[in-house]
Amino acid sequence: MSLFVPPIKCQGIKTKLVPWISKSVSPSKYDRWIEPFMGSGVVGFNIRPAKARFSDSNPHLIRFYNALKYKEITPGIIKNFLETEGEILSRSNGDHYYVVRERFNETGSPLDFLFLNRACFNGVMRFNSKRKFNVPFCKKPDRFAQALVTKICNQVHYIQEIINANDYTFEAIDFRDALSAATPEDFIYCDPPYIGRHVDYFDSWSEADEFDLYSSLKKSRSDFILSTWHSNEFRNNDYIKTVWAEFEISTKAHFYHVGASEDNRKPMLEALISNMPLTESDDSNGSPQLLMALEKSM
Repeated sequence: MSLFVPPIKCQGIKTKLVPWISKSVSPSKYDRWIEPFMGSGVVGFNIRPAKARFSDSNPHLIRFYNALKYKEITPGIIKNFLETEGEILSRSNGDHYYVVRERFNETGSPLDFLFLNRACFNGVMRFNSKRKFNVPFCKKPDRFAQALVTKICNQVHYIQEIINANDYTFEAIDFRDALSAATPEDFIYCDPPYIGRHVDYFDSWSEADEFDLYSSLKKSRSDFILSTWHSNEFRNNDYIKTVWAEFEISTKAHFYHVGASEDNRKPMLEALISNMPLTESDDSNGSPQLLMALEKSM
C-alpha cells in the first residue's frame, strides 16, 4: 500500500498503522467517515472515503485544512512563503523561528503554523496552558532547503487533490459535539490523546474524557475503530481492561521517534479497539520481553 504523508506533522502520527487499520474497514459500506481527533489526518486521507467530517479541538489544524480546501493557500503561495521565511531563518542563525512563533501566537496564521510545524523540535505539536505554541526550534537554521520546500509543496498539492475529489468538511469542535451527530450509517475513527501519555497536545486529556469518549461511541451506535496504546516495557494501559474491556482489541508493535533523547524513544504495543471484527494481531499481549527484543533490534 502506497502511503501519503500529509504536510502537517504530529507526534504519534499513524502513518505506519494505516495499512493495519484499512484492512478492517471498508468506507464504501458507510454514508460518512467521522474523525473527531483529526491530528495529521493521515488515516482518513489515505483511506479516502467519499464523504468525511474531520474535526479537532485544535483550531489551527482546522484553519490550515480549510485554507487548503478553499484555496486560500496553494503550493505556489507556500513555496514563496517558505523560501522567503527560510532565508531569513538561515541568516538569523535560527532566531527568526521565535519571531514567527510570537507572530503565530498573535495572529494564528496558517502559513506560520506550517512553518513552525516543520521547523520545530522533532515535529512536536504542543501548546501551553494559555494555548500558545511553545515548542523550541529544531536548531537547523538551513531547515528550509529547496528539497524540503519542494516536498512540502508536493504534499500540499496532493492533499488538495484528495480534498477536492471528495466531500470533506473540517470543523474545530469538541469530540463530544462531533460524535453527537453520528448515526449507525456512519463509521468513526478515533485517535484521541493517549491517556497517561500525550496530555499537552492542545487540550489536556483526563479519565473523565476517556469515559465520555466511551459513552459517546456507545450512544452513536456507529461502527468504530479507536487507536490507543496498549503497553510498553514499563507499564500497561489499564483503561483497556476497564473502560474498553467489552470490545474487540488487536495489538501491534510500533516504534515512535518522538523524544528528547534516544533513551526516551521506546517501542510500544499499539492497540486498536473496535465494536466490529479486527484483522491481525501480535501474539505478545504486551510482553515486555518482546518490546525489549524490538528495542535491541533497532
